[in-house]
Amino acid sequence: MTECRACPRLVEWRELQAGRVPPRFAAWVAEHGFWARPVAAFGDPAAWLVIVGLAPAAQGANRTGRMFTGDRSGDFLYSALHRAGLANLPDSDYRGDGLALDGALITAPLRCAPPGNRQTAAELDRCRAFMRSDLTACRRLRVVLALGRVAHEAVLRLLREQGTPVDGDAKFSHGAAHGLPGGVWLVDSYHVSQQNTFTGRLTAAMFDEVLGCCCRLAERGRDA
Repeated sequence: MTECRACPRLVEWRELQAGRVPPRFAAWVAEHGFWARPVAAFGDPAAWLVIVGLAPAAQGANRTGRMFTGDRSGDFLYSALHRAGLANLPDSDYRGDGLALDGALITAPLRCAPPGNRQTAAELDRCRAFMRSDLTACRRLRVVLALGRVAHEAVLRLLREQGTPVDGDAKFSHGAAHGLPGGVWLVDSYHVSQQNTFTGRLTAAMFDEVLGCCCRLAERGRDA
């Protein structure tokens, strides 16, 4: 997966970023290098919770090579996962820094940083197989947490392509929980982007509640 070059626009953009390193990351890149390749899923292979983001940030995961690592979105997400007991560290800076997830896996419908943070439908179509593989491998899956509308719709499209019946009223709404066949739940949250967290649209308390909902739904499934 990390060698994929199926989308010329994305390949050009992700590699271009290696020559546009902001001064604040210059020392980091000198020590660790610049990834500039597709970013694989990260977390626990035996996860009960799969978190679906959107795409790597140009100077975030595209730089570090790990989902939500090296930017403010990741700072917000990993601190919340740590509070919920799903991560052993509250932050992440580089691959190999000791961060590990317990019961959670992070994936995305697009594995390369898109120009202007705008993906195309064709790029999502070509990339879907990677997310399908991630979800299929999670044999203990109980909850899928979609970070944003694009992630929500990507999950539903994947399920429908696999022939899984999905309620047509399963619309994206922050905090909503949608029951899926097989006892799995799809839970929605605003994305953990700076645009949402810096403006207060998504607060730490709001996201903690979403993670708490995910935990409660998983426990309900185990008790059923």
